[in-house]
Amino acid sequence: MNYRILGKTGWKVSEIGLGTWQVGGGWGKAFNPKVAEEILHEAFDKGVNFIDTADVYDGGASEAAVGQAVRARSEKIFVATKCGRRIQPHIDETYTIDRLRRHVEDSLRNTGLNRLDLIQLHCPPTSVYQRDDVFGLFEKLRAEGKIAAMGVSVEKVEEAKSAMEYDVVSSVQVIFNMFRQKPADELFKLASTKNVGLIIRVPLASGLLSGKITAETTFSKDDHRHFNREGKAFDKGETFAGVPLDKAFPAIEELRELFKGDGALAALALRWVLMYDEVSVVIPGASKSSQLEANVNAGQLAAITPEQMDAVKKIYDKHIRSEVQDLW
Repeated sequence: MNYRILGKTGWKVSEIGLGTWQVGGGWGKAFNPKVAEEILHEAFDKGVNFIDTADVYDGGASEAAVGQAVRARSEKIFVATKCGRRIQPHIDETYTIDRLRRHVEDSLRNTGLNRLDLIQLHCPPTSVYQRDDVFGLFEKLRAEGKIAAMGVSVEKVEEAKSAMEYDVVSSVQVIFNMFRQKPADELFKLASTKNVGLIIRVPLASGLLSGKITAETTFSKDDHRHFNREGKAFDKGETFAGVPLDKAFPAIEELRELFKGDGALAALALRWVLMYDEVSVVIPGASKSSQLEANVNAGQLAAITPEQMDAVKKIYDKHIRSEVQDLW
């Protein structure tokens, strides 16, 4: 495992982390604490020391599983969780300081930890990123010893730019993959200048970049890839990175041809993300051991050549850019 520094925290984190949206459940499957425990400990055994969860994942069960697994280990595991998505209606006016504080304290209880390493605002309404009172709360929570650091999980590049104006922000979590390249153009350099760590989510575009999804693939009615393609439940950019499937499939075929003989497309998609030095950690999910092993091994692949990097950009420009670049 290779390790990178997470911005101004100074933490040395595994460049391959673990996102827990589907660990032990999710995406149409019931949460299974035993499966979650097995995947988490296997991740730790493989050198993963950065785990991302959220209070809304399986109603707090994910946080509980992460906390239990971390407390059972002797090595330092960095736990990042998120707050805010439980607030309904999900609008600026309902983002009260008292409510956010309660949610942070709920996460402390869920995980059983004395302090949260990283708490992130979980894709709040855009206007929240400009509220002094919200960011002031997290400065107070840090002073109280309830959190070590604060970050934001954003939908849009402009939201990240607003958040980074606050010194308390140590990290930005953003969607970035072969089909969502805008952050590299407009965010990465600024984050590096401000010493803000970059946490990359949805690196495989909800499985699209595994190359295993076809036009005939069906999903459970409880899987967001079934019910959220048009953003009916939350931002559609979280599902398939917001890319229409009819645009994605031709691009995937060209990616297959580009990397023909180099290995599995999913691993190469993760390696592509890690080609950017500004990235601190990428957090693919895993619902079974084989996925976890493939994710971890991706970091050991040979570097993607400059010619291949350029070709990926051209495929994006040809098929995908017009669908996503201006939306997020």
